[in-house]
Amino acid sequence: MTSTAQPWSARAWAMHLVRTELRLLIGLTGVSAFLWAFLHVMGEVREGDTYRFDRSILLALRRPGDLAVPVGPRWLQETARDVTALGGFSVLTLVVVVGVVMLLLHRRRIQAVVFTAAVLLGQALAELTKHLVGRDRPDLVPHLDQVYSASFPSGHSAMSPIVYFTLAGILAAGEASRPAKVLILGVAAALVLAVGVSRVYLGVHWPTDVVAGWSMGTAVALLATLVLHRLAPHRRRTGAPAAEAPVTA
Repeated sequence: MTSTAQPWSARAWAMHLVRTELRLLIGLTGVSAFLWAFLHVMGEVREGDTYRFDRSILLALRRPGDLAVPVGPRWLQETARDVTALGGFSVLTLVVVVGVVMLLLHRRRIQAVVFTAAVLLGQALAELTKHLVGRDRPDLVPHLDQVYSASFPSGHSAMSPIVYFTLAGILAAGEASRPAKVLILGVAAALVLAVGVSRVYLGVHWPTDVVAGWSMGTAVALLATLVLHRLAPHRRRTGAPAAEAPVTA
């Protein structure tokens, strides 16, 4: 059976190359911007310049005259505990294990390896930064969740974008529908945002811990996406699926 597919023209290859390099440039710019934000916040925290900002937000989320009670109805506090668990070690580990197994079952070995490497890199960076900065947990308000480590950066806020954004990128790459891509990435962004806000609402992190975690985690997730985009071959114009689908939309 003879294939009727026509080879790419020189112009098509040139346009493909330009688009690829442009995506790479934009991606590297994004990684650099988020890393700069992370390092800038860390510098401000170490100099003690963020205390007034952190204090005002933490106190604004507690009931005046009774700092043990957060603002809002009772169900909101319970919801915050449920949401914060989505960025916890147990849930994220389960998501990573299931995600890696599914990728391996679908013969997406490169994606499984890069995803695992991104998670391990993010965990190592978060633990190293906690050790270097050694920031104490907020003492202005009672904690409404259990904590065991240093405050900066927020581990929940750092690891949730690495896990959810990287997985969302992999899933979105397999979707032909643009609304479906937007939905997948939007759900991932909502999860990451909600997990970070819940950490401040529960009084277990300063707001700048969360901002730094978001910045670091998003930088790692973007870097993982760029690596996958370079390593995984593109789909052919014939429509035949490649062994490894690209990660970019």
